[in-house]
Amino acid sequence: MTSRTMGIATAMALILTTGAAAAQTTTLRIQNHNAPESTTGRLIAEFVDNVETMSGGDIDIEMFYSASVVKSAETFDAAATGILDCDMTNGSYQTGKNAAFQFTADTMGGYDTPLQFHAWVNHGGGRETLNELYNASGMTFVGNHVGGQESLNSTKPLEGVADLEGFKFRSPPGMESEIFAKLGASPVVMDFTEIFTALETGIIDGADASTLANNVGMGIYDVAKHTTYPGFHSMSADHLACRTDVWDAMPEAHRAILITAEKALALDLMTLTLVENGEALAELPEKGVTVYEWSAEDRATFREAAQEAWGEWAEKTPETAAIVQSHRDFLKRIGLSD
Repeated sequence: MTSRTMGIATAMALILTTGAAAAQTTTLRIQNHNAPESTTGRLIAEFVDNVETMSGGDIDIEMFYSASVVKSAETFDAAATGILDCDMTNGSYQTGKNAAFQFTADTMGGYDTPLQFHAWVNHGGGRETLNELYNASGMTFVGNHVGGQESLNSTKPLEGVADLEGFKFRSPPGMESEIFAKLGASPVVMDFTEIFTALETGIIDGADASTLANNVGMGIYDVAKHTTYPGFHSMSADHLACRTDVWDAMPEAHRAILITAEKALALDLMTLTLVENGEALAELPEKGVTVYEWSAEDRATFREAAQEAWGEWAEKTPETAAIVQSHRDFLKRIGLSD
């Protein structure tokens, strides 16, 4: 073979190799727990479109809504074992696996805004701390998204901490129930889908359901005529987490696209929630709903009870202690604690 022929062959090989690399594709099966028509569900659909557009179609996502493949709490394990590739639900579902997962999603009495929580993830060592926990389960944390503080709703006045005495309300399991019980409330753990009927029948006095706008959308204020706003107690962030072997096998460009699209989802959810909450707030007087903005003193009382619970949870596992300390260090760094 002449040198000219060898040169042509080498060039062709390089072209073929480059073409093969450029044609590498990623296919992902992802489940979330949101209805497709909800605010978050619509933005997740935009996330999918953004990823597929930015990748020129080289990333193909099959997105499952409303926990249609497995139950919400089973999504993480379904991704870790290969039934799915990624989980887009909520880390707090995994507190039975490790108590540290509570602090991947909702710090309860920690941050005041979604921006502060995202600052911890992206600039306060949160991403690295989270992945120490996620990697142990064969998963990689990619990012998260949260709209904002949730609003408590009630069938009776809820002006401050004093009104929590004997307040029987729907609460998710875990740390939130413990905090409110310390403050005199009677939390009742029930499924999200049971809230409206329980309010109508008087089984509960109120509920921790969702943001103001989502509560309006669900019709909760047709029954419960009292609500807190802005919220102060809960701000639960959903995550995007993928099986580590799937994540590591992706081209670097695909990983960058997914991280960027998740950050865009997070920003859109924050800003759209702000707009929709404002619109919902304007509707409440017509519905006869009284809105309560808790005083700085009442908020401080809640935060004190929450911090006590943080300390108790930090003793559950070494991983919980590490993530709690990471949050505490960052809260001090940005001036939210002494």
